Amino acid sequence: MRLRIQEFQELRVEDVMVARAEVKAVEVNTEFPDLLKVFAECTHSRLPVFRETLDDPIGFVHIKDVVSELAKGGEPPKRPLERLHREVLYVPPSMKLSDLLVKMQSTRIHLALVVDEYGGTDGLVSLEDLVEEIVGDIEDEHDDEEPMFVRRSARVWEVDARTEIQDFAEETGIDLELSDEDSEFDTLGGIAYALAGRVPVRGEILKHPSGVEIEVLDADARRIRRLRLRTPEPVPAPKPQE
Repeated sequence: MRLRIQEFQELRVEDVMVARAEVKAVEVNTEFPDLLKVFAECTHSRLPVFRETLDDPIGFVHIKDVVSELAKGGEPPKRPLERLHREVLYVPPSMKLSDLLVKMQSTRIHLALVVDEYGGTDGLVSLEDLVEEIVGDIEDEHDDEEPMFVRRSARVWEVDARTEIQDFAEETGIDLELSDEDSEFDTLGGIAYALAGRVPVRGEILKHPSGVEIEVLDADARRIRRLRLRTPEPVPAPKPQE
């Protein structure tokens, strides 16, 4: 956690934003049934609202406001976004994440559009994106629940990089704890980081002192997400609890 907070202080909006091409948004004249369909398909709770193009945003719509309209009963408005949209923040890509976090907390607006020097939309960043940089990915009720680690064979495991070293050792009998100088790392992703001396790239294979090979399955410039562990010898499967 201490390392994440230190890194957070150095990051800027452009480091974590969702790129424009990946932003899910709705046009202000979207009709109510289509709006419901968009929310159902993307599982986001907030969507930017724009006129004609994403370079002309007017705010964002929150799912709970849409649900409130449904709860009123009767015929919902045909085109509700002109009335339902809320204010959104506009921030430059160079803004520090720590400054944006303070701004979101003070304004209670949890969605920001990233705009370039010409006023065009570069991307989007949410409060959840900022918090994830400190504590790791946040799972909500819409996220598919995946096991933190899966045994693929007697020698191979695929693991979420957030897996606690101690939890993995207790379940598998494989202890990957490093020396005291690297004891600040609590997760398998931290072990990979310590062995590489940096955030390793996808496809990179690291050698643990125990002989275990750690292959990076998924990572970007800031974060390790998934790993494959391969032991030098087969490891017996744990006995089922009676």
